[in-house]
Amino acid sequence: MNSVSSSTLRAATLAWAIWWSSAASGYAAERVEPVNKDGAGLALKGYDTVAYFQAKAPVKGVPEFTHSWKGATWQFSSAANRDAFAKNPEQYAPQYGGYCAWAVSNNYTAPVDPLAWKIIEGKLYLNYNTAVQKKWEDGVLKRIEQATTNWPQLHK
Repeated sequence: MNSVSSSTLRAATLAWAIWWSSAASGYAAERVEPVNKDGAGLALKGYDTVAYFQAKAPVKGVPEFTHSWKGATWQFSSAANRDAFAKNPEQYAPQYGGYCAWAVSNNYTAPVDPLAWKIIEGKLYLNYNTAVQKKWEDGVLKRIEQATTNWPQLHK
């Protein structure tokens, strides 16, 4: 390879590296709403966040029992669950605004499947799907630590 093509190659590689680092840092820095909600403003795809703690299972909420918090509408399966959430939303709300805990631990956000959940040390964590949840559970305490570090830079 001659010196012109070699320096051209180095310049192109450098330009690509600069573009990639800008694009990657821009992606990681993209900020999201504090609560993962659908287009209608519904949090957790309508599932009752208190039920994960009380019933130890995902339970669909109903429109009759709602509460607004952090710019989202939360649905519950009973008035008692709605009232418990209204008294102390931080106790029941999923961590990282209801975004995928695996994704947040890797410094980005992703939607969740309400059926891919786990309560650890009294906190609710959701994941994109059950396959991702299995990966997240491997080294879960370290992943929670990393996600907790990343979350403030990811949301508004």
